[in-house]
Amino acid sequence: MAWSQDEERLLAQIERHLVDDDPRLVARLESFNERVRRNEAKAAGQGRLSRRPRRSTVIILISWVLIATLVAALLVMVLQHGGATSF
Repeated sequence: MAWSQDEERLLAQIERHLVDDDPRLVARLESFNERVRRNEAKAAGQGRLSRRPRRSTVIILISWVLIATLVAALLVMVLQHGGATSF
């Protein structure tokens, strides 16, 4: 849906005021928009099949595997110790 001329004029006016009032914010927003555009272009070029999991997801998965291994090892040790004392 296209915007009316009044809406476009109002947005341009708001943009001019924003640039005059806070140029640091404008620079940060432009940087953010550029990163979003690059990520979208990269995602469109790679497609969905080759998407890798996030680093945080991998770290959480490894942590859960280590915790499960530790619990299993402790359980085995307790069961072996409990079986040895029952004789």
